[in-house]
Formats: sequence, C-alpha cells, structure tokens
Amino acid sequence: MLIWFLPTFLIFLLIGLPVFFALLAAPGILLWLNGQTNDITLLYRNVYNGMDSFPLMAIPFFMLAGELMNRGGITIRLVEFSQALMGHFRGGLAHVNVLSSILFAGLSGSAVADTSALGSMLIPAMEKQGYTRKFAAAITAASSVIGPIIPPSGIMIIYAYVMGESVAALFLAGIVPGVMVGVGLMLMIKVMADKYDFPVASRKYTWPERRQASLKAFFPLMTPVIILGGILGGIFTPTEAAAVAVGYAFIIGFFVLRTLTLKEVPEILSNAGMTSAVVLLLVGAAMAFKTVVSLSHAPEQLASLILSLSENPLILLFLINLLLFVVGMFLDAGPAIIILGPILGPIFTSLGVDPIHFAIIMSVNLTVGLATPPMGLVLFVAAAVSRERVETIAKAILPFLAVEIIVIFLITYIPALSMTIPRITGFAN
Repeated sequence: MLIWFLPTFLIFLLIGLPVFFALLAAPGILLWLNGQTNDITLLYRNVYNGMDSFPLMAIPFFMLAGELMNRGGITIRLVEFSQALMGHFRGGLAHVNVLSSILFAGLSGSAVADTSALGSMLIPAMEKQGYTRKFAAAITAASSVIGPIIPPSGIMIIYAYVMGESVAALFLAGIVPGVMVGVGLMLMIKVMADKYDFPVASRKYTWPERRQASLKAFFPLMTPVIILGGILGGIFTPTEAAAVAVGYAFIIGFFVLRTLTLKEVPEILSNAGMTSAVVLLLVGAAMAFKTVVSLSHAPEQLASLILSLSENPLILLFLINLLLFVVGMFLDAGPAIIILGPILGPIFTSLGVDPIHFAIIMSVNLTVGLATPPMGLVLFVAAAVSRERVETIAKAILPFLAVEIIVIFLITYIPALSMTIPRITGFAN
C-alpha cells in the first residue's frame, strides 16, 4: 500500500488537490480498491482523533500570540533594533533581514508568518536601497526557516506529540542549530556583499539611538524568555506557556505600547484561527494516514529495507538526510514528521542515535524544505509578497540553501551542537 500511496499522493498534488484532501484521498482509494472498507471508516474517524490533543492546543495559541505581536507593531520594533545593530555594514539590510528572523522566531515559531510579516516590510526597503527584488525575496525566504527551529516551534510541538518526546528538550536543542543557520546566512551575505558590492546604509546609528531601539524592542524580546523560562522552571506546560504568550502579547499591545485597538481583535482572531485550522487539519489527516499505514505493517518492512542498506549509523544518517531533503521539497514539514517520524525514529534510536538528536535532524531538514523548490511553501509566500516569479526566487535562493544544507550535516555528525544545552539543563541524557 505504501508503494502505491506515494505516486497516488503526488498525482493528487500535481493536479492541484490540497495536501489535506490528498492525504486522505490517496489511502482512502487504495483501501477501497483492496476491499478494506472498515479501515476507511477508521481513517476518517482518526482525522478528529488526531487533532483532539491538549499538547496540540499550543499551536493555535502560539499562532494567536504571533498575530497579536505582528499587528501590534512589534515586528517594526524588531526590525529597527536589528537595523540599529547591523544596518551600517555592507549588505546591512540583508543582515537585518536575517537578524530580524532570528528575533521574530522567538515570537511566532512559524516560517510563513516570518516571511509575510518581515517580507512585506523588508523586501520593498531592500529594493529601494538598491538590492534586486529576487535577492530580497530569496534571503527573506531562506531566513524564515529559522522560525520553526528556534523556540517556540510548532513543528517541534508536533514531533513531541507524535513521538512522545519532551517539548522542552526539543525547544532547547533547537537553539544552537537555529543560530547556526542565521550566522551561516550572514557569512554568505558577507561573501556576496564583497563580491557584488552590496549597498551600505547611509549612516551608522549612535549609541544613544541603539539604546533607544533596544528599549523599544525590550518587551517583545522578553516573550521567548517568559516562554522558555516558565517551561524550564516547571511553572507551566508548553501549552500553558502558549496561552501565557497570548496574554502577554495582549497586555503589551493594548496597555503598554497601545498599538492595538478592540476593532482589530476580530480580524486577529480570524487570521490566527484560519492559520491554526490549516495546521491542525494537516496534523489530523497525517495522523489518520499514519494509523492506516501501521495496520499494513509497512513501517516494519521499510525499516528492514533501510537496515539492509547498511548497519553503519553514519552512512544511514547521510542517506536519511537525502531522503528527508527530497521529501521536504514536496511535503509540508508537519505531515512529513507525522508520517515518517514513527517509521524512522525507532530505527535510529535502536542504532544508538539519541531520540532528541534525531528529532532535531529531522525537524531542521524538513524545515529547510519549506524554502526548497519546487513546492517550498515559503517560496510561494515570498513570491506573493514580492510579486516576483517563484522560479526566479528559486534560483536566487540556491547559495543560501547550500549554507543550510551544510548546517544540517554539521548538526547530524556533531551531536554536541544540538544536545549540549538540553544535557546541561537536565532535559536530555
């Protein structure tokens, strides 16, 4: 069934069927052709069961917190803070783009939110300063993948839910890889800035101006501190942390900064609800598919096939990274994690790979897939924001994708990069 599912699923995607329906239609049709009508009922019943989870409630809360932060003008404050620190370098606005993504990652945990919020501000500004539109869109898309790596992360919440891992451990393990992606992108920008003579900002911010920008960004930057501090301190669970983040964003937007009005609340709730619905429907469909696949014993057969290729975990990790990279080109990270995590995770755990380490390898790899042609979601968002063709952005993003691939292999073969912080804090062995 698994062999026929993949081509059937891809055919549905190519004809334009949404991923949610393709995830349900492909196994549903195959079960019907096999005469397994009882399993069809199980398939669609598990769509609801897959979404009916307290840990997954963190996702809509984090979406709402990000929406409140964005609509409350907090994104602008982060960009101004980033510009005060790095805007005076050659290629300064490109550096600002990456640094803003790192800071914004601590608020929303969403690559799509990062691309749309920062892209709508920075792409026109970069174009006005002399950058090409395709480059501005490419660096925005490339840097937005930092969003789901640095905590809070919706993708890691999904992985923890599916695999029974600690959300706090995954959040902590994502900090260094996320920063590494950001630093790698900045190094590539530095190389390109010298080679192609990127523009320089007209002036350097004074220290009083930097202090003022820091004060304006103080309350937004406290969001990840409150979230992680509360979780690590045992004050609240990740789901409760997400609710606290919403309350904090509401207080900051309405009472401290006074940049939000009650008239905006319905639209904010609607936007957050729509985004959350898309994610949760995909999770429900993927969980339903996972249940049906487990009945066919396909995971065990696939595990045997993988182990027959080699018993060396280093070689298998290389091959799995290639597989995940290809999967990420076509499938969104959330469904890919739910489908492949229960298959691949136990295989590598049995080979001695730490489950948290493998979770980060898988999460980062599939997150980079969001910016990878031909189906990378943030490429399409960047194209919509910049009004540039997806194919043009796809070519311009290749140097940045190369950097992100290097980071993937570094965290794959040097476990200490992702595992040191969870081990120091006692959340991993």
